[in-house]
This record gives sequence, C-alpha cells and structure tokens, in this order.
Amino acid sequence: MGPPFSLSWFAGTLELRGLAAGAEMPPGCAWDERDACHRAPACRYAELVLWARDRGLPVEDRARAYQELAHGARGLPASRPFQTEALNAWRKARGRGVVVLPTGAGKTHVALRAIDDKRRSALVVAPTLDLVRQWHELLIEAFGDVGGGLDGSAGGNGDIGVLGGGQHDVRPLTVATYDSAWAHMEHLGARFGLVVFDEVHHLCAESYAQAARLCLAPYRLGLTATPERADGREALLEELVGPIVYRKEIDEMEGQWLSEYDVVRLEVSLSDVDRAAYQAAREEYRAFVQRSGVRLSSPQGWGELVKRAARSAEGRAALAAHRRQRALAFAAPQKLDELARLLEQHRGARTLIFTDDNATAYGIARRFLVPVITHQTKVRERSAVLKAFSSGELPVLATSRVLNEGVDVPDAQVAVIVSGSGSVREHVQRLGRVLRRREGKRAVLYELVTADTGEAQTSERRRDHVAYR
Repeated sequence: MGPPFSLSWFAGTLELRGLAAGAEMPPGCAWDERDACHRAPACRYAELVLWARDRGLPVEDRARAYQELAHGARGLPASRPFQTEALNAWRKARGRGVVVLPTGAGKTHVALRAIDDKRRSALVVAPTLDLVRQWHELLIEAFGDVGGGLDGSAGGNGDIGVLGGGQHDVRPLTVATYDSAWAHMEHLGARFGLVVFDEVHHLCAESYAQAARLCLAPYRLGLTATPERADGREALLEELVGPIVYRKEIDEMEGQWLSEYDVVRLEVSLSDVDRAAYQAAREEYRAFVQRSGVRLSSPQGWGELVKRAARSAEGRAALAAHRRQRALAFAAPQKLDELARLLEQHRGARTLIFTDDNATAYGIARRFLVPVITHQTKVRERSAVLKAFSSGELPVLATSRVLNEGVDVPDAQVAVIVSGSGSVREHVQRLGRVLRRREGKRAVLYELVTADTGEAQTSERRRDHVAYR
C-alpha cells in the first residue's frame, strides 16, 4: 500500500497531495513547485481517482461534494430497445459519452434513465430558457422531491433547482442554461456527480467548454441529433464529455420508431425584374469579395470579409448588396405562391412553415392568417399557440429559427422550408419536427428553392446528410 493520496477541489482545479515531485505524473497533471503539489483541471477527477486506485494508493477524497439521490425515478415509461441500447453503451463507457439520436427519438428519456441509474446529484445543461423549463417539468414529473438543496435547505415536492433566467436555486437535481453553467461552474463544479449536456454541440464553443472543464462530475452524458459543427470543434467532445457511444440516424429508424417520410424539393423562378436586381446585387458583392482576397470557404472567411468591408464605403455597399440578393432569393414572391398551393393541398394537416428570418415569418403570417412564433414571442403566447397547434384548432404554424432546436413541438405531418441557412444540423432538425411516429402517418418535408441563385448551392450543402439520400 502506497502513501495516502489526497484530492481536493478549489474553483475548478483539483489539488493532489501525497505524491513526491519525482513520482509518476498522474494524467493531465502539472507539478506546482510553489505549493509542492500536483494540479489538474476538475474534469480529470474520475481519471485521477481510477489512476490512484490502479496503483494501490488509498484516496482521501476531499474534492467531491455531490450526494446520492434519496430515491430514483418514479413512473418512467418503458424504454424502447434503442434507448436501452444507448444507456447500456453509455454504462459500458463508464458513464461518459455522447448519444446521437434523431429529433423526436427520445434522447431525454435516455438522460432520465441515466440519472435514475447513477442516482447522484445531477446538473442538466440546456441552451435556451425554453429547454430549461421543459427539463424542469420533466424532472419534477420523474423525480419530484429528491431531497434537500445542496445549500442545506429543506426539500419539498417538485424540488428541482434552476440556474438561469434570473433564478439561482441549486438543488440535488438542477437545470441550467449553458451561459449560467459557464458563469457559476467554478463555484458549483464539485456539487454534481452527473452532468447532462443537452444539444451538446453547443458545448464546443470556447466559453461553454470551460464549464465542462471546471466540473468534476465523473459521469457525463451528451445528447444531440447532429454533433458535427462547421468549425470542426466537435472533436473537443471526447475530452469534455466522452466519445460517441451510441448513434442512430433518421434513415435507420424510419418506419419503425420514426414516421416514414418524403423529401420534396420544389424550384421557383424569379421574375425578370427580380432576376435583374438579383444579378446586379450579386455582381457587386462578388466583385468586392474577389478584390478583398478573402477565402469564404475557410471557417474564418465570412468574419474576415465583414471586418474588411466595415473599413470602407465600398465594402459596406457590398454587404448591403449581399443582403439584397439573399433576400430576393430567400423571400421570392413565387415561393409564397407555391406555399399557397401546398397549404391548399394539405388542408387540415398540421403544417410547420420554417423561414430563415423573422420578417419573412411575419409576412407569411399576415398573408395566410396563420399564427407565428419567433424569438420575440412571449412565453405565454407561445404556449397557447403550441397548444392550439397540437389540438388542431390552428393547424398551420409559421416560425423562423426558434423551433429548430430542442423545444418540444406537437406532432406535425408537413414541414415547408421557405428559407434556411446552409447548416446540415438546422435542416435535419427541421425534418425531425415531422417525424414523430403515428399509425398510418407518412410525413413530408418540402424545400422551396429559388432556381439559379446562391440558394441552390446552399440547399445542396444542407442536404449533405444520410436522411436526404
């Protein structure tokens, strides 16, 4: 038996004592000559504990401040086979890793089962307040009163904490926004044994990545439908959460667990007047890009172009031209004519209309007298609209980007993409909104594209996914 191995935590850093300066270097550690100890990021906690145990070093653990939950989940629905497979794969990876499942396939159920399985204080991190509210309701329903607060306060029915949106209530089960997790993790990072990162691709942003590094939770679960990022930073996920331990794509689940579906691309043409305006704006913009020497294909290309354009009247005019040609393609009047035809064809079917911007969404709402949800929509109004959509009272709903990700959208059968970015993730998420399975249902996604414009290339980029092959 070796000398005692002491492990403590302070502000997101682990301090290791009991090892001589010349001893074998523990993983991820650096020797601090001034304090005569080893230091490591908090996220290496599980690795360090296992390292010590493998070498027969008794661990005096002063770092962890998390607790066991008083009880597990109550009344969770039975898991589907693929959800059980995902949980087992995560367990096999020592409770660290990313689960990739399509929108609507029940990733949250896997997380609830993981929390029930480990029964440790858990933090769920989500990108938006809407999702925080959703998770809060799910955790109350599944776990209810799980014990007192981590600050020693008494528990109560529905004892689930919230960090974000002006709330700072830390409990054995707590939900936080990514922003709040990043802001407070240096103080809370030892208090959770399990951390769940919903829409885990957000974690790769540098500031959010710090939240994962400052947390010592030995168990980590990431959830996403599309881990890949345009900047390639998804490679960080293995360090921050763990490897992808389970993955199923839409095409693997179609028919059995997700609705069968069709994807239909419909092209429209600009009028002669709009075509001339489009070409003029595009030529002005492209000429400036060529003179600037910026490579737009690089990850930093667009940002560099904007910086250079801001330095001259010519550059600012070129960016204005870019916005004009983009608006002409994305919001072509012919698209709305085609949309009118589709709404008539699918009269009575629950239909989601997606746009790239709020102005187009509001324009569609006015023309077709349908409700609209954007980031400007108040919470109470949004809830009322989604409830009416779910019941079929308001069967058509227009939205910009706000329903792309995470928010639980009632069952829909038809989606119409009027405009969108070149993001594969966005396109797959929008498709996922109509794939909730129902007996006899066949979903359809229509993509409206303005022919012979830059939008055609944008469409090709965002369809680079197995769901569209």
